[in-house]
Formats: sequence, structure tokens, C-alpha cells
Amino acid sequence: MKLTKAILSGTLAAALLLAPLTGCTKYEEGDEKVYSYDEAITELNAFNSKINTDTKTPRMDIYDDDTENKALADIKTFPITVQGKGDINLEIAAPSELSGSAPDDWINVIAERFNNERQTVGNKTVSVTVRKIASGETLTYITEGDYRPQLYIPSSYAWGDMLKAKGTAVELLSDKILGNTAGILMEKGTYDTFIAKYKTATLDKVIEASLAGDLTFAYTNPYTSATGLNALASALYAFDNSDPLSETAQQKLLDYQKQSPPVAYTTGVLVNQAQKGIIKAMVMEEQAYINKPELKNYVYTPFGIRHDHPLYTFDYVSDEEKEAAKLFKDFCLDSEAQQLGKDKGFGKHDDYKSQKTGLDGAGYLAAQSIWKEAKDGGQPIIAVFVTDISGSMDGTPIKSLKQSLLAAKSYISSSNYIGLVSYASNVHIELPIEKFDEQQKSYFSGAVKALTVEDATATYDAILVAMKMMIDKKAEIPNAKMMLFVLSDGDQNRGYSLDRIAPIVGGLKIPVYAIGYNLSEGSTPTKELTRLSNINEAAMINADSEDLVNQLRNLFNTQL
Repeated sequence: MKLTKAILSGTLAAALLLAPLTGCTKYEEGDEKVYSYDEAITELNAFNSKINTDTKTPRMDIYDDDTENKALADIKTFPITVQGKGDINLEIAAPSELSGSAPDDWINVIAERFNNERQTVGNKTVSVTVRKIASGETLTYITEGDYRPQLYIPSSYAWGDMLKAKGTAVELLSDKILGNTAGILMEKGTYDTFIAKYKTATLDKVIEASLAGDLTFAYTNPYTSATGLNALASALYAFDNSDPLSETAQQKLLDYQKQSPPVAYTTGVLVNQAQKGIIKAMVMEEQAYINKPELKNYVYTPFGIRHDHPLYTFDYVSDEEKEAAKLFKDFCLDSEAQQLGKDKGFGKHDDYKSQKTGLDGAGYLAAQSIWKEAKDGGQPIIAVFVTDISGSMDGTPIKSLKQSLLAAKSYISSSNYIGLVSYASNVHIELPIEKFDEQQKSYFSGAVKALTVEDATATYDAILVAMKMMIDKKAEIPNAKMMLFVLSDGDQNRGYSLDRIAPIVGGLKIPVYAIGYNLSEGSTPTKELTRLSNINEAAMINADSEDLVNQLRNLFNTQL
């Protein structure tokens, strides 16, 4: 949503300050009204004075142990897009650009064709099953879970190297199943201005322009996104090509992150922000760019390592399964399959050579850790979790919410400041904001476990209470960033409405990440949570009860 800054004076200002008593104008989507910061603070205090709030005494969970809380959802939350039924069936872990909906469905089409041929090893028929799962998620599930696919097609070789560095024995069957590149996208006018000053659109020049204040450059989560990992590795190499993990490179990354926008949760977030004109430079794979006509006014320049979708198998795979895997590899590499890839946007820069990153598998893993510490530019974060405990949360929803928060909390940095609020008819401060050290983490665990379902749904009252907590805490930590996480499955039916609080949220400029689950498309809760998260350009995640733990894990990795 486009934010329109309200120009206030005289009578209009007085009328707005009376909003808690006299009501507030309904704001149309795309024309969200925003108070100034000072006006928002005045309104925040006035609204809070009318909200029924209590503060609970938190209890420390002395049995809290991160290892007891499995931070991974069931692998079944990642969908099967093709099901094989052969005597020998190989499961393939494939990223979304290959296993999604057309035109991102190359591996699905190839797998169906392969299965229809009913090739054999010995007297046994061979088939493949495709699971849609991001390159980084596959690495996580193999190394931290018990996922054992027979084949793995990550976007780039970096993920295979990282698997090896984590102790998983992999065998490379093909270094290139389908060619692709990662690239820098710039809006045409921005590109022309950039080239006039910096001559070439390389990542080191983009970083230089960003540090100089000439460009705002956005990228995706390097823990799950191959393009985000590529951007991170390339940036570190640009900072110090003799040692991308040196203190010099780390300090320059920290300096860069101080003024860069927060990492995008998904590529979809980047595209959405680009369409609004907020982002003029970002990263994206070429095949994705080609298939997004809304980005036709952007110029694409390849960077970093190639994204050639290497094909791996594993030491636990049997000999006959490896023989079957080679049959599938050959099927993928034949001319008809490769032409289909070109038709779907792949193979457009086959002459592009990978640039150096100076990193091996262990180096890429170290780069992720360095980024996790540097992503906020050395600024601590003040965050509050606002959790819905209304009647509709009874049963599976509240159980899922608790398990997800407990599982994902280990991904929150101990340098941040965390609080917890729950709400039904009234608002409960379950845990005041404090530094997320081991003691606060234990209190957080105890507070989450103690959550119990009540009755109605005062979502926006709870958000106002949480924001006041954050503003008060920021007075103690002036350089901190603030963000809010709202977990809800229901429609607000008590207290203030979104129309009433939206100008305050906009004026405070606190991003609100909304996690809504068990929501239906087009429903009022879905629309309102989306609108809420758009006010300050955050994200709304529609996660069902099964995959909420993964959604939170990835969100916390990028934001906390």
C-alpha cells in the first residue's frame, strides 16, 4: 500500500487527536492515512488508557531445552508434485523454480514423461517422485532432520558443498541439469543513472553505490534462497577478495547492513515492493525475471555463481537406485527436455561464467552465520509477539502456536529484546520486554506454555499495548529497531478496529509481521492481516497449523 503523509494543522490536527472519542475515517486500500510520529505517540497513549490490560507474573521454565523442541515441521508440509509408482522409486528434492506451477514446472513435466516411459533396471520399473522444497530447506532437513531423498537438485552447487561440509556424503551425477543465472535487477531509469556514474552493474559497484547512498538494494534470505546466498557470498568477496570471511569483510558487511533494507522474506515480497516503486534494485534468478511481465521495465545483469541445478545422489542410496538415477539424469539431459527448459525461460545466459566467491562449503556456512550477526547493522531489535488466545484458537490452533514458538525461539538472537502479549477480550502482558538471554528465554518458554484460551478477539487493542511497550523500551535503547509479530487465526470482534489504529501504526513506522493460519483466501481476517502488514512494508504469512513452525523459523532467521 502506498503511504500518504498527512499534512496536519489547526482544526484538522485537533480533530485527529479526538479520534479515540469521536471515531476515525475508514481508509480505502491504497490510500492509507498516517499520523506524524508525535501525533501517533499522543494517540497511542490515549488509546492505551482505554484498553483493559493486566500484567501477569511470568514463571521461569526450568526444564526449557531447545533440543527438546524439534524446530522442523513434518517433511510432508512440503508438497509432492509428482508421485512415482515404479518398483524402484526415487524421491527428488527440487526447488520451486522447477517444481511449482507453470512455467516453473519443468521437473514436474519431465518426471511425468519419464514415469510414463516405464524404464527398467533389471526387471524392475523405475519412477521418480518430486517434492517441492527450497534448496536451503533441503539442506536443513537432511542435516537436522531425518529426510533422505534419493536425488537432490539445488539451484546452485553451493548447497551441495555445504552438505558435504556438514558431513553428508554426496555424489555429483551432473553439474548442470538446467542452466540459469542469478542477477541484479534495476528499474530502467535507475539503471541508466547508475551506469552513468558507476559504469558497470556488478555487485561490488552496487554495494559501493549503496554505501554512498545512491541506491537501495534488496535481496532474499541466504538461509533458504540460493539467490540470497549468492548475493551474500559475492558481497563478502567484494569486501575482501583475499579472505571473504576476514574481519575486514565482516565489518564492511556490518556497515552495509546498517543502511540496507531488511532482507526480503521471499522473492514474492521483492516483486510486490518493486511494483509499488519502493525497490528499484534487487536480486532475482533470470528464469523468474523472464516470466514476470510486471518487471519488464527492469534491466537484468547476471552476477555471482551460476545456478545450473546440479544433480546429486547420496551414499545411502542403493546400487540399483543409483543405476535408476543415471537413467533419469540422461532423460533430463536429452534435447527434448532441454528445449522444454528453454521454453520455460532457462538457459538464456549459457555463456556466462561463474564469478569467484573464495568460499568452500564450510565458508558458505560461515557466511550465513556472519550475516545472521550483521544483518541488523549492529543494532539490537525490540520485538513483541502478540498471540491470539480467543475461543477459535482452542484445540489444534493454540497447540500449534505454542509448539511453533517454542521450536523457533532458538533462532532469535540473544542480543535482541523480546516480550510477549496475549489477547482475547482483554489484553495480557505475559512477558515484559527484556534482553533475550538464557533467563528471558526461559521466562518466554514458561509464558508460552502457560497460554490458555479465553473468549473474544481484541486483536488491535493488543497491538496498541505491544507498541506502547516497545516505545517505552526504546527510550532505554535509542538505537534499537522495533518490529511486531502478530499470530492470529480469527476476525477482530472486540475493541478498536484496524481503521482506528492504522494511522498510529503508520506513524510509528513499526513493521508488523502477521502470521495468520487456517485462513481462507479472500476472508476478512486474511484481508485485514495483509493490510496491517502492508502499512509499514512487512509481510503477511498465511501458514496452516502444520507448517507454521517452518514459517516462524525462517522469519526469525531473517528478522531476529
